[in-house]
Amino acid sequence: MNLQDLNNVDLKNLGTAPGPVKAIAVLIVVIAILGAGYWFIIKDQLVQLDRVQAEETQLRQTFEVRQRRAANLDAYRAQLEEMQRTFGAMLRQLPSRTEVPSLLVDISQTALASGLEIELFRPQAEQQRGFYAEMPIEMRMRGNYEQMAEFTSGVASLPRIVTMHNLVIRPQEEGRLIMEATARTYRYLDENDG
Repeated sequence: MNLQDLNNVDLKNLGTAPGPVKAIAVLIVVIAILGAGYWFIIKDQLVQLDRVQAEETQLRQTFEVRQRRAANLDAYRAQLEEMQRTFGAMLRQLPSRTEVPSLLVDISQTALASGLEIELFRPQAEQQRGFYAEMPIEMRMRGNYEQMAEFTSGVASLPRIVTMHNLVIRPQEEGRLIMEATARTYRYLDENDG
């Protein structure tokens, strides 16, 4: 078969064309069918397959995270119970409204027992912070280093929670220091504290 034969092929009588021409015609039809099948059927399914595979990966990751959580559920429950016990114990360390005056006395007595000279001991207005109230106490005291250390240790060992903030210690005279600080005590707000 030569190329001249291809020019003489009548498409209306393709059945009488030589064998190689028929093979080329069948090949073109098969390629057209495969191309149309890909374009109209397979292409959309491949896009959907990619989307479903991405969704599967996401679901698998979510499953693994939830499986780890479920495996640790008993540990989380035990931890929550421990936190609730600890929180309850800490709440018991917060003074009630009636205990605040005696706590203020305890703080000043701790300073005096440590040998410090109290220049300023001024309780400030209470500030509500969610479920508790905070009472800052401005303090200025004079003494030596050991007395100040004994005072801070004594405040830390009080049965109620008292924290020290903005602590500044500066020298005054030979061996004497001035300590300025804000002590904060906290109390739990009950139903009566609106």
